Amino acid sequence: MRPIVSHLHLPNKTTYTYNTMIKTHLSNSKSIPALEIFITMKRNGVTCDNYTYPMVLKACKMIRGLCEGKQVHGEIVKLGFFDSDGFVRNGLIGMYCKCRQMSCSRALFDCFHEKDLVSWNLMVSGYVECGDIVEAQKVFDEMPERDVVSWTIMIDGYGKKIGDVSRARLLFDKMHKRDVVTWNIMIDSYTKVGDMVAARDLFDRMQHKSLTTWSIVINGYSQHQNPKEALNVFSLMLSYDIMPDKFCVVGAISSCAQLGALDQGRWIHMYIKKKKITLDVVVNTALMDMYMKCGSTEEARAVFSGMSEKNVVSWNVMISGLGANGFADESLTYFSQMERERIQVDDLVYVSVLSACSHGGFVTKGLEIFRRIRNPKVEHYGCLIDLLVRAGRLEQALSFIASMPMEANKDLWGSVLLGCRVQRNVSLGEFVLNKLKEVGGDDCGVYVLMSNIYAANGMWEEVMKMRKILVEKGVVKESGKSVIEVVDGGVVEFVCGQQLQNRKEDMERVLWSLSNMVDLE
Repeated sequence: MRPIVSHLHLPNKTTYTYNTMIKTHLSNSKSIPALEIFITMKRNGVTCDNYTYPMVLKACKMIRGLCEGKQVHGEIVKLGFFDSDGFVRNGLIGMYCKCRQMSCSRALFDCFHEKDLVSWNLMVSGYVECGDIVEAQKVFDEMPERDVVSWTIMIDGYGKKIGDVSRARLLFDKMHKRDVVTWNIMIDSYTKVGDMVAARDLFDRMQHKSLTTWSIVINGYSQHQNPKEALNVFSLMLSYDIMPDKFCVVGAISSCAQLGALDQGRWIHMYIKKKKITLDVVVNTALMDMYMKCGSTEEARAVFSGMSEKNVVSWNVMISGLGANGFADESLTYFSQMERERIQVDDLVYVSVLSACSHGGFVTKGLEIFRRIRNPKVEHYGCLIDLLVRAGRLEQALSFIASMPMEANKDLWGSVLLGCRVQRNVSLGEFVLNKLKEVGGDDCGVYVLMSNIYAANGMWEEVMKMRKILVEKGVVKESGKSVIEVVDGGVVEFVCGQQLQNRKEDMERVLWSLSNMVDLE
């Protein structure tokens, strides 16, 4: 067993006392202290029983301690618990499954003559966790009996682990009895693949929803670009007097960020404070991101300065948000502070600070920061190319592209083409267009840009050629969309081309809101 230093001195304690202490530590997810108690128990010569070993094996499982588990296994065999106690045998199977030693688990499982339902479920779960859904299905099919847990494990395996929601739904529909966990896993499986229609259908049919259920649907809508519906579900939740947890509010806050719904975001912030929902680093970071994306940098700064705990994501939101809102100088100041405090700078932070340099036109500083990156990724080169292009240094941008250890993608070449548009550089634009064709990035927008470059230089025949290509590609302009936050706290969406009579109620809400604003002034 790996050395676990134990300074405990617990003489004259009974087996029951030690077992109670081990159980208490495990219930608080303290696996190392639980193992320390076990070591002390052995040193003091106290007898271990069939209650001790399942708990010790659980502690080994929690830390994925295969070496420790094997030593405990040897001790169990010596003492004869291996053949006489089902709890101990299941503890061994569970430990090996968690350590991804399925051959060991299977050998133990196969040699047991009296397997119980727990043994079967452990094997199915082990194969699912290891990604072997085929073997999991074989064991599931062989089971003499199944409970809700058995079905739920398989639904989770098909739905969330490998994304085969059709197979997961077949199993779900076959179940005679389902619990909340089963419903949540099936709904979550649909959200993972972006099928929010199916997820919502199950959500609406579910009679007893847990906080996890609400959180899954709210975050599902938010993550799949339907923030308005995410906020509708959040409002529905509040209308039922259900107290949201931090996962629900984070989904709602993120939706406000996507919509630019500042007033609604502020209301949620006040609601969190009023209801004393935990303002941990995740919630605070979501609030900062929302305020930044809504343009309220002062409120974002206030949240950041009031945080007792900050992580690298918090710093990144601050740096990227300030850069995007036109405070490139301040963004660089926060980056310098981050370095002074010796906080590990990751790839995303470098992307954010280089982007801030690009927005601020700080070419020298951007080049200096870029050279600090040990292994720059294509995203870092993208930010640098954008910085140089915005500064009009197209030749230098091409030089960096040529020096890249990886192939330039369509986004990098697209940035250069945009620079060609600004500088009316036809020859370089044509060169870049050919590069975009090579990487499959010659979409309609590229030809529009090239057409504009030709037009700026009075090359009308070439403009007509570009327009002909666009016609051949069947250009269909994507419908424009506007989102308006109205006075009563709602959010109204207008899409270009929709018949106004179909949005009569929405129009009336907007007009009512505008008239209220005039009255307030």
